[in-house]
Amino acid sequence: MTTPRQRTEQAFLKLLVAVLVLIVLIDLPREVQSASRQNLMILILLAAQLGVAWNIVGGYAGQISLGHVAFFGVGAYTSTVLLTHFGINPWLGALAGGCLAALLSLVVGWSCFKLKGHYFAMATIAVASIVQIIFTNWSFVGAAVGLTIPMDETGWAHMVFDDKTPYYQLALGLLVATLAVNFAIEKSHIGYYLRAIKDEPDAAQSLGVNLMRYKQFALATSSFLTALGGTLYAQKELYIDPNSVLSTSLSIKMALVAILGGAGTLFGPVVGATVLTLIDETTRGVFGGTGRGTDLIVYALLIIGIAVYYPSGLLGFVQERRERLRARRARALIDQEAAA
Repeated sequence: MTTPRQRTEQAFLKLLVAVLVLIVLIDLPREVQSASRQNLMILILLAAQLGVAWNIVGGYAGQISLGHVAFFGVGAYTSTVLLTHFGINPWLGALAGGCLAALLSLVVGWSCFKLKGHYFAMATIAVASIVQIIFTNWSFVGAAVGLTIPMDETGWAHMVFDDKTPYYQLALGLLVATLAVNFAIEKSHIGYYLRAIKDEPDAAQSLGVNLMRYKQFALATSSFLTALGGTLYAQKELYIDPNSVLSTSLSIKMALVAILGGAGTLFGPVVGATVLTLIDETTRGVFGGTGRGTDLIVYALLIIGIAVYYPSGLLGFVQERRERLRARRARALIDQEAAA
């Protein structure tokens, strides 16, 4: 059993490692000058941010949402419509998109949290499909053709840049902020309530935990952060349409990066996003345009593999190996003392 001093030393070491990693990540674009590699790093950061945002409701609260792309699309479309139709700055549009996504989450939560298990997951898919149909047929937002963000003015004030480095910095900053929100929730009483709702909902309710309130809080926070990711994606690509920001595969990927890395852990989605994005880019490079739907096949195989072999994800697998190694060392030490 660890002593308070050992726990303090471990916490300080983890903080030091996190700071060093952050410094390396901030300086990484200077070392990697290739635009394609910088774009890959941005995709990893965006996938990680979306996975960490999903983790609040899916990992901590145990509410498996497969329709989170609806909030991503709302964020992307809100900021883009406000910019192209009304000339509103995308920074304000990002906040507006986040608030609108949080309002949508109230409707989703009110109607879907009455369902449990796979019924809830199916209901969220239905919500995302409805949102996709609405945007595909709504001419005001470009319908199936989509919307293009003009490059008339560039710079931080307009969130439009000529190179990839500022987008990388924005994606990294958004990921760090999302991780900070996760950390604050994890260490607060809300985090304990969410984990209780996930593991023993009946017991939590009997102790006075309002299940609906805390599930709704988790979904609203998650949807707000997901919508911010949608705005950043729209500003990076300068073009959005229903297929790019409201696709089913993207919705599955948000959940899969967290599940692959370790749902309910702080850095699990970051690990999962790194692995999954590299797999995506590899399969795209191998199959090219002939591999449409390959991503869904890869996702399906990963889900099966995780469910069968590593239900706790990659971080859970690593933690399990570490605990086994510690147990072996402890037994070896006991045998040595007994032999002496």
